[in-house]
Amino acid sequence: MAPSTVSDGLADELSSVCRTAIGDGLRSITYFTADDHEQLYLREDLERDADLNRFVANERLGFTSQQTYGDSELGEYEFTIRVFEWGYVTRVIVGDHGVYVTTDPLNMNEFHEVATAIRSVLSDVDG
Repeated sequence: MAPSTVSDGLADELSSVCRTAIGDGLRSITYFTADDHEQLYLREDLERDADLNRFVANERLGFTSQQTYGDSELGEYEFTIRVFEWGYVTRVIVGDHGVYVTTDPLNMNEFHEVATAIRSVLSDVDG
């Protein structure tokens, strides 16, 4: 097995804040950097054969997007939501690392809550 990308403490903290914000609607949690990634959580009723590399490659584009929108009149980047037929992907990037979670359908307050919690944890790692 490959060495872990994330410390056990960070993985536990991210899992805890995501589970608290989303509850049973949480499908998965994946931590990523420009060079590596690690799935931290996958709900037990889901298939384990998803192609994470494709998802991670797409979410890494957020590092560039973050720079693109840097001085926008819209304010600071907070998070990205992608909507699918049966669920959502929510991505949060802070500095040189990010997390994306997949979920069952949620309301907007839940997206904001989980993004704020993830941003707080990632900011603590950077600080």
